[in-house]
Amino acid sequence: MKRIVLMIMLAGLVVSCTAKDNGSGSTNENTASSGEYAVVMKGDANLDAQTITLVETSDLHGRIYPYDYAIDGEDMGAGLAKIATIVNQLRNENPALILMDNGDTVQDNYINLFNDQEVSPMVEAMNAMKFDLWNIGNHEFNFEKDFLLRNVKNFNGTVLSDNVISTDDGTYFVKPYQIFNVNGARVAVVGAMVPYVPIWEASTPEHFEGLQFNEIINSTTKVLDEINGQYDVLVGLFHVGRNDERGGDGIYDIANAFPQFDVIFGGHEHARYTEVVNGVNIIEPGFAGWALAKADIDVAKEDGKWVVKSVSVANLETNGVEPDKAILEQFEYVDTKSKAVANTVVGQVVETFIQRPDYITGDAKVTTMPTAQLQPNAVIDLINDVQLFYSGADISAAAFFKSSANLMKGDFKNKDVANIYKYPNTLIGVEISGSSMLEYMEWSAAYYNTWKEGDVTVSFDKDIRGYNYDMFTGIDYEIDISKEAGNRIVNPMVGGNPLDPRKIYKLAVNNYRFGTLTQHGWVTSNNKYYDSYEEMQDAGRIRDLIVKYTKEERNGTLEPIVHHNWGLIGIKLDYPQAEQIYDMVRTGAIEIPRSEDGRTPNVKSLNINDYPNLK
Repeated sequence: MKRIVLMIMLAGLVVSCTAKDNGSGSTNENTASSGEYAVVMKGDANLDAQTITLVETSDLHGRIYPYDYAIDGEDMGAGLAKIATIVNQLRNENPALILMDNGDTVQDNYINLFNDQEVSPMVEAMNAMKFDLWNIGNHEFNFEKDFLLRNVKNFNGTVLSDNVISTDDGTYFVKPYQIFNVNGARVAVVGAMVPYVPIWEASTPEHFEGLQFNEIINSTTKVLDEINGQYDVLVGLFHVGRNDERGGDGIYDIANAFPQFDVIFGGHEHARYTEVVNGVNIIEPGFAGWALAKADIDVAKEDGKWVVKSVSVANLETNGVEPDKAILEQFEYVDTKSKAVANTVVGQVVETFIQRPDYITGDAKVTTMPTAQLQPNAVIDLINDVQLFYSGADISAAAFFKSSANLMKGDFKNKDVANIYKYPNTLIGVEISGSSMLEYMEWSAAYYNTWKEGDVTVSFDKDIRGYNYDMFTGIDYEIDISKEAGNRIVNPMVGGNPLDPRKIYKLAVNNYRFGTLTQHGWVTSNNKYYDSYEEMQDAGRIRDLIVKYTKEERNGTLEPIVHHNWGLIGIKLDYPQAEQIYDMVRTGAIEIPRSEDGRTPNVKSLNINDYPNLK
């Protein structure tokens, strides 16, 4: 097998890349077998001391323009165009800057409209900005494997992930690390991602066919052993939250396991933080381009070797930054088409579906308690009705992806569909026993904190995301949140009869939740009887089914229909002091607590006993 050495220009600097001839005369520089990874050269100055700068984007989710097409509105803290302005300024200060993306890049915000192109506009934009690294994330696997392979091939930098392995020969799917020679100092960047793609994409195994996803610490241990002695600076680029949502390896675990990292860039959590853990600086820049994460690493030569003297990290926010004109011009076609599709009218909404999205303030933006997760509502019932109709199921389950999602009276447009159903999920029908159904419902009901005497608000477990709280249609039930999690579902009835633990029911869920069900052993892949993607391909995504249902089954007209089939019990909110506390919330005197990462609202109930001076 020949080895081909390519010389290309990266950020104005010479780059040496080694790739394998695959026998057909073509190469893919971003797939690699263990042991063959070139060193990328940056700069050539003969220095005794320098500052090495690395910057990172993460979880861009289709943002090039500072615009959210799901709501058809500007997002002034988002987008690669704004990131480009900051990067250009930093490159003027330090031409040897290393620019990295940490995954979940090519999905969301209507960017999938361009999936038929040879290269996703997101990858085109990263190439235009001369990104050095792309560490793939779980949402890169939302589409056909060929889509990902095309974009990996066409990315001009290096694609990373040390824990995605080919099942055929045990080689890496993409490269596990990249070493940069920055003015003589060797900087190793190791990448990995959350290993749960086979769970989340369980209904579409062709998306990850031939791949296995290993635990991060195990895979990273192997890589660090391999590159031991080959670097002066060690950097982690991990698409995983600080605490892993499924009990696996999070950033905290990685920093504690590998104190030799000088800095770890995180992702996946959509969080904004800078911390030091076990002597390791960790940083994440939030979601959609809210910030560019930056690490300055001061190094100096001692006895001919580069030694790290200090590390400083900061998130450089994009709000207030002017977007780069060249990026805006190059991708104007993306903005134009996305806005046109977003504003295409597909029906009419007769009446606003949720009158008071915020339970306390009544505002459209939820800042206290989301009404939609406290009582039955027409939005989730519409989604469940659609799922029931196309799957032929007895029961359907769906979650709110956005606490303020609503349908307003007037034109029903594509952007409204994306607003109430954020992800490009598909619909799965499974057969499930009544006993497993009850376990699933108890799992979902764990979202609520246990109500205590004196609570005037209902709050949520800080460690459970809102998208993991499902509401059910086709079954009548109550949730007693005065009881501990696991023992809350009361009087479940299907078709007027009690839920039978021994009976098999047909259940409709999205493909993501199908992965949850299989992980817990409530169903297996053999229990699947319906798959909208197999039936309709891309037209089988739930967003498209909502449009199809509106046009064909509702004659283009949507009226709010609420089934009132469930409710919370075991609570008392009408204490005399409750309205006084609510008034203080409305005026800002009391702030409803949120989770540390800001992603879960309302994580601690307000209790009258905490305000003894109230009458």
